[in-house]
Amino acid sequence: MALDASPIHEAGIFSTYDVSPFYCELMNRGGALPEALRKVQERLAHLTLTDLRERTTDAENLLWRLGITFTVYTEREAIDRILPFDMIPRLLTAEEWAFVEKGVQQRVKAINLFLWDIYHDRHILNDGIVPSDLVLNNANYCKAMIGVDVPGGVYVHINGTDLIRDRSGRFLVLEDNARTPSGVSYVIENRHMMLRLLPDLASGIAVRSVEDYGIRLHRALCDVAPEGVVDPQVVLLSPGMYNSAYFEHVFLAREMGVPLVEGRDLVVENHHVYMRTVAGLRPVHSIYRRIDDAFLDPQAFNPESLLGVPGLVDAYCRGNVTLANALGTGVADDKAIYAYMPRIIRYYLNEDPILDSVDTHICAEPEGLAHTLDNLANLVVKPVGDSGGYGLIIGPHATPDELKAFRDKLIENPSNYISQPVIDLSVVPTLCPAGVEARHVDLRPFAVTGKSTWVLPGGLSRVALRKGSLVVNSSQGGGSKDTWVMSA
Repeated sequence: MALDASPIHEAGIFSTYDVSPFYCELMNRGGALPEALRKVQERLAHLTLTDLRERTTDAENLLWRLGITFTVYTEREAIDRILPFDMIPRLLTAEEWAFVEKGVQQRVKAINLFLWDIYHDRHILNDGIVPSDLVLNNANYCKAMIGVDVPGGVYVHINGTDLIRDRSGRFLVLEDNARTPSGVSYVIENRHMMLRLLPDLASGIAVRSVEDYGIRLHRALCDVAPEGVVDPQVVLLSPGMYNSAYFEHVFLAREMGVPLVEGRDLVVENHHVYMRTVAGLRPVHSIYRRIDDAFLDPQAFNPESLLGVPGLVDAYCRGNVTLANALGTGVADDKAIYAYMPRIIRYYLNEDPILDSVDTHICAEPEGLAHTLDNLANLVVKPVGDSGGYGLIIGPHATPDELKAFRDKLIENPSNYISQPVIDLSVVPTLCPAGVEARHVDLRPFAVTGKSTWVLPGGLSRVALRKGSLVVNSSQGGGSKDTWVMSA
């Protein structure tokens, strides 16, 4: 696609902006810029770099004062960091968002049907659509869930679908996050930051709100409470203040208006869950848990866990409490299962996927391993169970020694890896030390499912702050942007 430069490049903060050959979502869309986006672009162009830097400094100071941090664990220490915030918003048109929203809803529906099936009749396995070994021998497959009927058939109540855009601007699914997707707190706080520090930028422009996420989440968790409960008690179960995402746990509990609890605050009696309060035990019906499966109940899983609640899994399997997300959902966001998602969607919904996937080779399969080894220097290779940008290699950016070492790891344990082509991710204007420059970006829309699936307008835009980097994860030095979805 021939991409046309915009005359706005000559103005203000964009005066030295180099569009580069990538799809730039604000400056280089390959055609006329939609009116709503053009208006924001013109307002941004009237800012100076000094303005932008001063407001960025204000934003960073505010993040620290509000305690909006995450923790990075190294071999020697735990370091609290803010997620770097870029003041230039990422813009999506109403049409683009309608497409993304529909695609995410389709994907979540298929994932829930898939999880129900693999824990019940296993039709998709028996029909050979997905290899049985890939599911039943998966580290995230939870045998305790076999035959358990979850309310409404909903296993994934909160889902994060990571999307990228390629050189033509096409949206592609990079991966699914069906266990405990994080980052939604930044979506809402980023909006607060923008409206506080750049209030004139959005004035008179119809940008969809992100303010009702907590209300929507609470409603969904009430929707899936055990049958017959009239006024469900929802709680958010956190591992505690030393968890890397503790700020988000506090934030979401506040947004929902529910108690934030730890394992020691809950007790199971007569197969029902109760919360300890100063007035005595109070029944709990829905738990938004931010604790991994293995640590959730020392009686069912890791006996050394001090984070969980003894007897919780038994109460859950009896239908006396709802866990969100359900146990065993990690199978669905396994990177090897990802390769089968187009087939999963067609199998359960009899529809073609709305959102395309990145071509994926499974190294556990001989053909996939051979292709990966033959083309290692040109591929991205990822471990199937890891997240956060850890353990992967980007072939074109790797040294010969790094490629050789990774090849040895791949041959030693091929079933741990998948490979994909390197995608030329779209870019967005981002404030950098030398000025406003193009940086690669992804998008994580958050879907909330109760009686139906609602998608938060926008989602978390993560931006790779290092020049040329394709890794946007916060743990790897990435930052974030406010994501504006236009109403019209």
